[in-house]
Amino acid sequence: MAVSIPIVPAAEAAPAQVRDIQHYMRPGLLQLTSLPPLALYVHLPWCLKKCPYCDFNSHEWREVDGAGNAGTALPEARYLDALMADLEAALPLVWGRSVHSIFIGGGTPSLFSPQSIDRLIGDIRARLPLAADCEITLEANPGTFEKDRFRAFRAAGVTRLSVGVQSFNDRHLKALGRVHDRAQALAAVQEAAQAFDTFNLDIMYALPGQTLPELEQDMATALALAPPHISIYHLTIEPNTYFAKFPPAIPPDDDAYAMLDRITEMTGQAGLARYEISAYARPGHACFHNTNYWQFGDYLGLGAGAHSKLSFAHRVVRQTRFRDPRLYMDNALAGRALAQDEDVRRADLPFEYMLNALRLREGFALQDFVERTGLPVTAIAKALDEAERKGLITRDMARVRPTERGFDFLNDLQALFLAD
Repeated sequence: MAVSIPIVPAAEAAPAQVRDIQHYMRPGLLQLTSLPPLALYVHLPWCLKKCPYCDFNSHEWREVDGAGNAGTALPEARYLDALMADLEAALPLVWGRSVHSIFIGGGTPSLFSPQSIDRLIGDIRARLPLAADCEITLEANPGTFEKDRFRAFRAAGVTRLSVGVQSFNDRHLKALGRVHDRAQALAAVQEAAQAFDTFNLDIMYALPGQTLPELEQDMATALALAPPHISIYHLTIEPNTYFAKFPPAIPPDDDAYAMLDRITEMTGQAGLARYEISAYARPGHACFHNTNYWQFGDYLGLGAGAHSKLSFAHRVVRQTRFRDPRLYMDNALAGRALAQDEDVRRADLPFEYMLNALRLREGFALQDFVERTGLPVTAIAKALDEAERKGLITRDMARVRPTERGFDFLNDLQALFLAD
């Protein structure tokens, strides 16, 4: 197939206003006494095939089109040039801050050559101070698996691989529109285990036609490979996807709950603790980058459609880059990568914080809420009282934790913190 380029939405018709650093430092209603850890997200937007359930900003690219004709080469060099132009324009906003983790996501970042990933990491190091133990994660799909390629990514500086397996069942992989099969998945994970000290498996459940025994077989296969980290997601039908237009028959909620209970039981028996609503890890292998998201840390997002959340003394800012890859490259190279750049409203900060923090098994410290939102605890007192009355949280003078019921009804818990 040829490259699939979507129609650019109206919001991308013009770049956001280019603002001086003084704009972000001006007085405001919030009082942040310190800045949270800073992470870097880099979006590489191309993939071999758009999965029918995927609502990420990903775009199909093939070396050969549907008629067998040679296509255009992936524009790796130009895209990397755009990323660095984007980063250099953003440097004043994060000047002097160390980066504690880098996540290279997509799309399918493993479509990029190891040489390009090596250049990308080297160019970032030349422009930003990285912490000595900086976690650098690369997403990879078994459909792009080559034995030497995974090892070359490690040599380029990647410290953690996240392998998008989704299932080890060929029938379910076909239903999900994946480009790999069971054999490729097994080979990719085995190589990841040899090439990396820590790696992640992405697994999905409640798949079209999936039974509980089939889910158990998927989990048994995954756990036999001894991954230090597994991310496990319920298949959801997202708007503006192929599955939204042609919804498959997925297991009913009761069956899905039974699957999740079995997942938690099996991972626990294998020594992986559920530290986040969708993440299970061995001690010392929790994903630092994702944990920073959930703790309402800061992150600078580079690449097509990437999002940023950045804190300043008197405000929290969210930014979005242009989604269309060609439009992003054109604008980033001209110093105008931002499509949107807005302060988070003071009234929305409690919900934004809880949308992340309540995903964690350990919840959050009240002092962290104050430091990362610039708001007093009184701003969430009423919602905390209601959540406790409903049995969705437990708390003491220092910390708030979701209960098992809170985990099961997380959306209801988070909704208590919506602005009136």
